[in-house]
Amino acid sequence: MKVMVIVKATKNSEAGVMPGEQLLAAMGKYNEELVKAGIMLSGEGLHPSGKGKRIKFSGGKRTVIDGPFSNTRDLIAGYWMWQVKSMDEAVEWARRCPDPMPGEEAELELRRVFSAEDFGDAMTPELREQEDRLRAKIEDQAKSKKKK
Repeated sequence: MKVMVIVKATKNSEAGVMPGEQLLAAMGKYNEELVKAGIMLSGEGLHPSGKGKRIKFSGGKRTVIDGPFSNTRDLIAGYWMWQVKSMDEAVEWARRCPDPMPGEEAELELRRVFSAEDFGDAMTPELREQEDRLRAKIEDQAKSKKKK
């Protein structure tokens, strides 16, 4: 199962406070453990919401909203994508994470990612073929970018 681990934003992350060398080293070690175990698929930190935008959909209208966005508890500061056997395994790995926001109360949120099977009959063979083709193209594009 694929799980997204969401690092919730805090007052400091939204203020653009960057992690120090000690936290970067601890996270680097943790990420190495995740990679060696075959768990980590990807992971990134995000700039504060002040540098972001939202697109609001209402009827047929789309409205662009500039950051920053209020209510820090609803924002994310980073994420990992993990491939695990179960949510319990994801929880065990998350418990081992270094404190992502030293000096503040931090929170990780773990969410299962949908797979094609979750959509049942709505995922027709044609849609599954399209999905597989797009995923293969994304992988090819990523490989060609690495060669450059």
